[in-house]
Amino acid sequence: MKAARCIAPIIMLFIIYIMFSGSISPYDLTLGLIVSIIVGGIMGSILVTNAAKSLNPIRLLWLIAYAFKYFFVDEIRAHTDVIKRILHPKLPINPGIVRVPYHVESEYAIVTIANSITNTPGTVTVDLDTKRKYLYVHWINVKAPDEKTTYKNIVKPFEKYAKKIFD
Repeated sequence: MKAARCIAPIIMLFIIYIMFSGSISPYDLTLGLIVSIIVGGIMGSILVTNAAKSLNPIRLLWLIAYAFKYFFVDEIRAHTDVIKRILHPKLPINPGIVRVPYHVESEYAIVTIANSITNTPGTVTVDLDTKRKYLYVHWINVKAPDEKTTYKNIVKPFEKYAKKIFD
C-alpha cells in the first residue's frame, strides 16, 4: 500500500521536473525519473493519506483541466487586469480585506484554493478561519464586501475544481 501512495507524487514530480528543465534528452529523462522516485517515495508516504483518491483517473483529469484553466485563463486575465490598473492614469483601485466563505472539506482543497488566490495577481489570502470556514483575502479592487459577491468573484472559480480533485 505504501508504494501506491507514492505513484501520484512521483508522476507529478517527474512532469514538473521535465517542464522546468525544458529538455527531453535521455540524460534529463533519466535524472528526472531518479529524482522523482526518490523524492516521491519519501514524500508520498507523508503527504498522501488516501492512495485510492490520488490514483483516481477522473480526479487526475480534473487536476489537468484545472491546471490548464488556471495557468492559461485565470492567470492571464488577472495579470491583464493588474496591468491595466497600473497603466491607468488614475490607478483605479479600491483595496481592502474581505471575508470569503468556502465550502470544501479537505485540507488539500483549502490549501489549493488559498494558494490559487494568493498566486493570482490582485488577491492575497491573509488568514484562514477553519472553524467558521472563511478565508480573509486582500483584494485589489473590492467590488462589494458582502459574502455572496466575494465568494462569486474570488473563491468560486477555484472551489469548483478543488472539490472535484480533493473532496
